[in-house]
Amino acid sequence: MVFLWRTRSNEKKITPVLSWPESEPESEITIPPEFQCPISIDLMKDPVIISTGITYDRVSIETWINSGNKTCPVTNTVLTTFDQIPNHTIRKMIQGWCVEKGSPLIQRIPTPRVPLMPCEVYEISRKLSSATRRGDYEKCGVIIEKIKKLGDESEKNRKCVNENSVGWVLCDCFDKFSGDEKLTFMLNEILSLLTWMFPIGLEGISKLASATSFRCVAGLLKSTDDSVRQNAAFIMKEILSLDETRVHAFAVENGVAEALVKLIRDSVSSSSTKSSLIAIYQMVLQKPEIASEFLEIGLVSITVEMIVDAENSVCEKALAVLDAICETEHGREEVRKNALVMPLLVKKIAKVSELATRSSMSMILKLCKTGNTVAVEDAVRLGAFQKVLLVLQVGYGEETKEKATELLKMMNTQMKLMSDCVDSLKEFKYIKKPF
Repeated sequence: MVFLWRTRSNEKKITPVLSWPESEPESEITIPPEFQCPISIDLMKDPVIISTGITYDRVSIETWINSGNKTCPVTNTVLTTFDQIPNHTIRKMIQGWCVEKGSPLIQRIPTPRVPLMPCEVYEISRKLSSATRRGDYEKCGVIIEKIKKLGDESEKNRKCVNENSVGWVLCDCFDKFSGDEKLTFMLNEILSLLTWMFPIGLEGISKLASATSFRCVAGLLKSTDDSVRQNAAFIMKEILSLDETRVHAFAVENGVAEALVKLIRDSVSSSSTKSSLIAIYQMVLQKPEIASEFLEIGLVSITVEMIVDAENSVCEKALAVLDAICETEHGREEVRKNALVMPLLVKKIAKVSELATRSSMSMILKLCKTGNTVAVEDAVRLGAFQKVLLVLQVGYGEETKEKATELLKMMNTQMKLMSDCVDSLKEFKYIKKPF
């Protein structure tokens, strides 16, 4: 059904174009001005009153305010508050008018859900914090379920929850009950909620990084439920972002390395793969000696496979992990053994993203500086010189440009040697081969 909207002297008329047979006269329904939003001139579905006393449709006035406007569209008065109060009287009048008309052109306006208010979120946080201190896990479970339902209702509710420090209270609750295996379901529900509440601040992450909390997250990372593993990987990535020796020691003690690699192998989801790669990168970067553990469980071949055919956001993270692995001699040895590495590194320069280019250049330089001339020859033969020269000319960071300059010098020297070798062979051009 197609509609033609006409506006006459602040009144809206709806004219059906394809709804009625040609023999019937054109029908028009006039929307009363008091039912129209002053911004959109459409029938209001969720009328709200702002501080100036003017009623608008909620979507329209929120769009107006979110665009940076601080005045009332009708009166041009500066708003003292952005609070919106539902106008139940007008809404009921609009609903009654829709029913009275009984036209296929007008659908009855349903009663909208009232968005979550900061004062309600504060009360929820207070009750959850109180129940946590008392050790009342049953009450905590009820409140956590309520937060989940509110978050599922709308993105606006989630934003309101995030802006009112619920994340920290949930972290505190998780830390309190993390040692009780009977409460695994509730603990996973908390992690599920936290995945859309980050950043939650250093204090909240520190709660998750306690010995008992870390052990619990590591245990959930080994779950047979893929959704549980996905949530745990996301949280583990955030915990490992803490530059603390004890956190990375916990990771070694609790078998996090093997669990993360297994999650990547199982290809649970793109988001869990990215979370796992970031977590691995942080572990290797902060504790290089742990690279040996990752090498033993086949991390190099797994990341190479991802670089070949994964989406760009996964590819750049896989390259960053390999670059971190190449910080150790053992890591460079394992990387050199894979014949696909150098061709892929050259191919990904200036093709995926700036991060991918930086990682690729860094790895090529490490392999060329610490190995024999074979690595440099391979890079030159694969066309790295032209690509690295392009990086030097394009607007990349200073660190990347410094690496590009160093690489070009190495490859230039190698190219001269290769050229001299070719020239020397020309001297034997006319010598007859013995038969």
